[in-house]
Amino acid sequence: MDVFGKMMLALFLPALLVLLFTRITYNRYVALILAIALMAASVYAGYTSPSIIFVIDAFSLTVGFWLASKMKKNKSTL
Repeated sequence: MDVFGKMMLALFLPALLVLLFTRITYNRYVALILAIALMAASVYAGYTSPSIIFVIDAFSLTVGFWLASKMKKNKSTL
């Protein structure tokens, strides 16, 4: 996979993982820890070659955590 494809996956996939794990565990902190563990496993396996991917992953995790907290607030107001 080329660098552009890795950057696009790094932009969307971690945020989606945090949202998915939040829906499964009902806890956004556990979801964030699980997503970080998966990202760490991919780094250890060597799937993230350019260092800009780390920055994009961190940004996407932050956005996913923010969206999960928004989702949690909206669900409690219903």
